[in-house]
Amino acid sequence: MVDVNQGYEAFCDFLEKHSGICLGASKQYLVSSRLRKILQEASIGTLTELVAAMSRAGGQSLRSDVIDAMTTNETLWFRDIHPFRILEEQLLPEFYQQKVNRPLRIWSAACSTGQEPYSISMMIEEFKQKNRVFSAGEKIIATDISNTALDAAKSAEYAMLAIGRGLDPERLKRHFEETPGGRWKVKTPIAQRVEFRPMNLQDSYALLGKFDIVFCRNVLIYFTAEFKRDILTRIHATLNPGGYLMVGASEAVNGLGDLYEMVHCRPGIIYRKR
Repeated sequence: MVDVNQGYEAFCDFLEKHSGICLGASKQYLVSSRLRKILQEASIGTLTELVAAMSRAGGQSLRSDVIDAMTTNETLWFRDIHPFRILEEQLLPEFYQQKVNRPLRIWSAACSTGQEPYSISMMIEEFKQKNRVFSAGEKIIATDISNTALDAAKSAEYAMLAIGRGLDPERLKRHFEETPGGRWKVKTPIAQRVEFRPMNLQDSYALLGKFDIVFCRNVLIYFTAEFKRDILTRIHATLNPGGYLMVGASEAVNGLGDLYEMVHCRPGIIYRKR
């Protein structure tokens, strides 16, 4: 029997320090459900023991497994459809009309199992099929802290249950092919546009390069106000002049009016770099 009360506060501090996730009080039930198997397999009986084990030399693998388990990998295709409509109807045409002699670059932060970056890639493909081609090409960088999620994303294969979450039959037919095992694989033109990289949002963004659009959606809600501000400030530094940031429907960019201009798209709100 695992005791998730003993050492709970120390575990929360450890999780926030190493992942940025602010668990808050009275979430022992969540910890128990997410970590039960890991703790049992490691013969660990309390969170105090777990923190000690993760802190020891050689505890990196256990720490990675725990952070992986505590990461919410809830996602679906074209989640909260407005950002994708804005991308299709406003941002892609705007970039196309600029005739910039460099690739269109988009960052999907906290990409989970790949539905968001592949959805973005589908929108680009459909835009290009209307004879509007970006002369220097396009690149989507997709990052996540969870190695398990990234492995699933890189495979570009999904079970029918996952496919059915937000993907309409027309796009399934156009952008996927069925495998002999009954799964669905993203077609090569969509998949090859996306590059997956492991990344903790606490780390430096310098090696990512510059972007025209950043999707950082439905992840900021798990962080403290201070860490959220830090992330948004550093994302600002990755954006090209006039670049855009998209956050989740329940998230907002507050107190950073000197960095971002709010753009009302009706429906939907995005943020332009000042």
